[in-house]
Parts: sequence; structure tokens; C-alpha cells
Amino acid sequence: MVFDPIFKGLIILETKNFRVEQDWEVPIPGFFVVAPKRKIKSVIDLTEEESVEFIKIVRAVRRGMQEVLRINKVYLFQGEGSRFGFHLWMFPYYRWMKGKEKFGDDVNLMIPLMRYAKKNMMDEKTISKVKKSAEKIKIYLGNKF
Repeated sequence: MVFDPIFKGLIILETKNFRVEQDWEVPIPGFFVVAPKRKIKSVIDLTEEESVEFIKIVRAVRRGMQEVLRINKVYLFQGEGSRFGFHLWMFPYYRWMKGKEKFGDDVNLMIPLMRYAKKNMMDEKTISKVKKSAEKIKIYLGNKF
């Protein structure tokens, strides 16, 4: 498993045009970031070739999240405003996140949950789960690309 110091993530897949990483700063198993190697501002800046590859990667990662990690619900967020340019967050939804009193159950959960994870989940047990999840998906994707 390779660690990327720029994105601060564990690289689980690298193709001609994209990189998929387990976000390291937000220690939630299965929180993946799909980013083009070429810095662009928006999904509309992808070439036709990149568009086809992108959707193939997103589908494969999502399928692996369901089949390997047993993650049944995922939120996809397109980011365009960061210093990294366009990227896609594949944010898993676990039962422990459920409940209005905790984080909610819609897209509004993400920011408070990320803050919570950064503050409360940087422990050896969680980091170990994050690494194991990333390794499982890396193996799964190795069979696809």
C-alpha cells in the first residue's frame, strides 16, 4: 500500500488517468476519493476517454464497497472548489451514523461526521480497520483493472 503525501491518502488504485485513495485524514473505512491525475476544475473538463474510465472506476469501487466491505449505502460528492481541483468523494454510510441526534441520514451528515471522525476516530483500532478496508478494495480492484 502506497501513501501519497500530497493527497494524504492510501492509494488503492492507479490507472492511466486516475487515482483512487482511502482518505487518511478522515479515518472512516471505505471513504474513498477518486481524482484525475490531470488537474482539472470540473467533471465537464474530462476528455471522452477519461469520462469512460472514470465511470468504470466509480462503478467498480462502489461494487467493491458493497460486495467486499458490505457497505450498502454510499453518498457521492463532487468537489470542485479545493486546491486539488475536481475529485469525487465516495462516502460510506454505516448504521452507527444513523439517527437524527447523531449525524442525520442525508447529505447533511458529511461535514459534521468528518469533523467527528478527525477528532474521535484517530485511534489504532480504527486506523487498522481503515487499512484493512483499503487493502480489501485494492485486491478487489486489482482483478478488475
